[in-house]
Amino acid sequence: MPRVIAFQGELGAYSHQACRSARPGWVYLPCGTFEDAVQVVNDRLVDQVLLPVENSIYGRVADIHQLLPDSGLYIIEEVFERINIQAMAIPGTKIEDIKVAYSHPVLLGQCKNFLKSKNISTISYTDTAGSARLVAEDKNPSQMALASKLAGHIYGLETLEANIEDELHNRTRFVIMDRQFNSERRSDQMMTSFFFAVRNIPAALYKALGGFATTGVNMVKLESYMVGGSFSATQFFAEIEGFPEDKAVELALDELKFFSSYFKIIGVYPAHKSRFLHD
Repeated sequence: MPRVIAFQGELGAYSHQACRSARPGWVYLPCGTFEDAVQVVNDRLVDQVLLPVENSIYGRVADIHQLLPDSGLYIIEEVFERINIQAMAIPGTKIEDIKVAYSHPVLLGQCKNFLKSKNISTISYTDTAGSARLVAEDKNPSQMALASKLAGHIYGLETLEANIEDELHNRTRFVIMDRQFNSERRSDQMMTSFFFAVRNIPAALYKALGGFATTGVNMVKLESYMVGGSFSATQFFAEIEGFPEDKAVELALDELKFFSSYFKIIGVYPAHKSRFLHD
């Protein structure tokens, strides 16, 4: 029986494309929301879920960081997907015919130079793949969609111009999550992701993070966000290079735990090779 991985969005979304890259031969299940995608894993209807966490241009996906702590799932892998944006329309259309482009507002913002040079106006849509579906259904030669090549293939659109994004370093980082926590060292270069909340004492955050400086553990991410809408309750999401059983990491985490009221490791996984690439 084939294994199944869920993602948020329609078929042809960049998350769908990332699923195909990371899990070739699996079945890919589109879900309406991030919460739905997580829930089908918890309900044992699918094996894993792929979620976007940050984009090199747009920044973090805020909804995900609110969802992860109580998801009941664990990060087992990270995936970096190059975001190549295609300008696509119904077959036979010429770029000179296009008056309006449909796509998700984030993607539209990543193609400003191209759209301005062609004098094309924009209309925001809920997602990129949905934009491709809409243009295919409308059959209007003055419309185009900005989406993935996969979306064009699924909905029968023709690429007018390829790779129109303004920035060549456009990548999205996804994580694959599972019900089972994998604590094995699977690579020489491992990552550890965790949540924590510091105790209510002076300089608690400074003291909690001091161990990473003294032991030489590289913290690559530290983000804060409110818990339950309270201005006084702040939780942090952090990611470090290293494995929990490495001596330096163990010492740094012990110090952090001492000054924290809450601590939870949410993933131990190999560092993706794209972490060490530079465009």
